[in-house]
Amino acid sequence: MGEEELTELRRRRIAQMQQQAVDQQMMQEDAERQRQTDAQIHAVLMQILEPEARERLNAIRLTRPDFARSVETQLVTLAQQGRLKQRLSDEQLKSVLSQLTPKKRDFTIRRKG
Repeated sequence: MGEEELTELRRRRIAQMQQQAVDQQMMQEDAERQRQTDAQIHAVLMQILEPEARERLNAIRLTRPDFARSVETQLVTLAQQGRLKQRLSDEQLKSVLSQLTPKKRDFTIRRKG
């Protein structure tokens, strides 16, 4: 290997390491933004949900995290728009959840005998 090839390899390796450092920093910044967003959502939910309703939403988050995130986002949006005049009780949250949950179709199978 010539001196030029070694120099080129070093330059590429340094560029690669710099890019990895930039990528890692961006990932850390994204994670921090996500933590801040989650904290803001949590704070709003603490204000608009009664304790029983928060427990129900936390239970849903364990089984269906995407659905829970969607519900949280919609509740926060409603609160920001001023459309929630009072804290949601567990019964009111159940009603909201039933409206957001897609209807399941029942199938019956009949066999001709």
